[in-house]
Amino acid sequence: MKKRVFLTVLVVLALSGSLLFAGGGKQSGGGVAGDNLEKSLALNYSGVKSTDGQALMPPLSAKQVPQRPADPNALPEEDPLHWYDMEYAGWNAGAKITPAKSPANGSIGKQIILIVHGDHPWTTAYVNGAQKAADALGMTLKTMSPNWDVNVQNQMIDQAINAKPDAIGVIPINAESAIQQFRKINQSGIPAFGTNTLATAEAMRYMVTWTGPDDWGQMRKLARHLADAMGKKGGIAYITHNPGGSPYFARMWGPRTELKGYAPDIKTLDVQSPGFDAAATKQVVSDWITRFGRDLNAIFLADDSAQAIGAVDALKEAGRTDVLIVAAGNSKAGMDLVAAGDVLGITYQTAEGDGAAVVKAMADFFNGKSLPELGYLAQDIITKGNVAGFQPPQW
Repeated sequence: MKKRVFLTVLVVLALSGSLLFAGGGKQSGGGVAGDNLEKSLALNYSGVKSTDGQALMPPLSAKQVPQRPADPNALPEEDPLHWYDMEYAGWNAGAKITPAKSPANGSIGKQIILIVHGDHPWTTAYVNGAQKAADALGMTLKTMSPNWDVNVQNQMIDQAINAKPDAIGVIPINAESAIQQFRKINQSGIPAFGTNTLATAEAMRYMVTWTGPDDWGQMRKLARHLADAMGKKGGIAYITHNPGGSPYFARMWGPRTELKGYAPDIKTLDVQSPGFDAAATKQVVSDWITRFGRDLNAIFLADDSAQAIGAVDALKEAGRTDVLIVAAGNSKAGMDLVAAGDVLGITYQTAEGDGAAVVKAMADFFNGKSLPELGYLAQDIITKGNVAGFQPPQW
């Protein structure tokens, strides 16, 4: 009897071992790693589109990276290299810490978790894009939202790790908190992916890769567009993103440092952070109109939806048709304002493509493909002349 039990145990162990090295129970499509990889690599996602008709998963781009100054913080804030460690976070971060090794057994059947930053129409579009990509690449996606609370996001990191998915992606709410978040995921043995919002260089060392918009590059491009329309002179005021995250710095210091060199005669009048509330933004802009009068020539917004609506309302009530507005993002509200001529230009920042990019990076990792340190989404400026080509809006 004991001999029969012993033989049974050996058979069970042998079977379980063969299953383990075949890729585990989370993959489908044949049960053999090689078969699953072949099927995964054969998936055709080229026809998958975002809501606005653009390709959902086009190739991502790299960025020209200058040499790091000895001490960026010693440079003036209006010197672009002062922000080197933010704008180029990840490119010169140093060697990866316990880097994840690709199983190279295919994306089909993999279970992934994305932890976003908070509830917002943009986030809904981001998640929609991620889900489209997961469906196209044969993966199961779960998303979690802490609604802008970094403490809740920390708890969700623990929950995601306990769920033991094949990979975890995070939009960090706070760049500094991201270090311990990605370290914890890395130490759990689960591949970690950064997405949308840049973290610090130290946090980047725990990630497989990062995907998202080149927020700094986009703001520099938008700043030049605005400067040209201003004749490279006049006064500009800024409404920022939520303080603390990388969009706050990119969408304020990106344009300011660019204008310092490109249009030095443009002066910064004020910087305010009323959040994403139309009424609060309207009040700030109304105060600017009273305070600066005709010296207020342009407004640079971090958001093309609520902030843009508030700014446009304030200018219309004051009868100011001479103030130019540009904004980051391309919501329906923003594109409608561009089409109406109320906003000079906004950035094309595909929310669905952003969500899809990190999912695609995960699939490439599972498929054994090499990945860059960072991969950027395509850039463009939406104006009254080309806005129709980006319709219908994603959010």
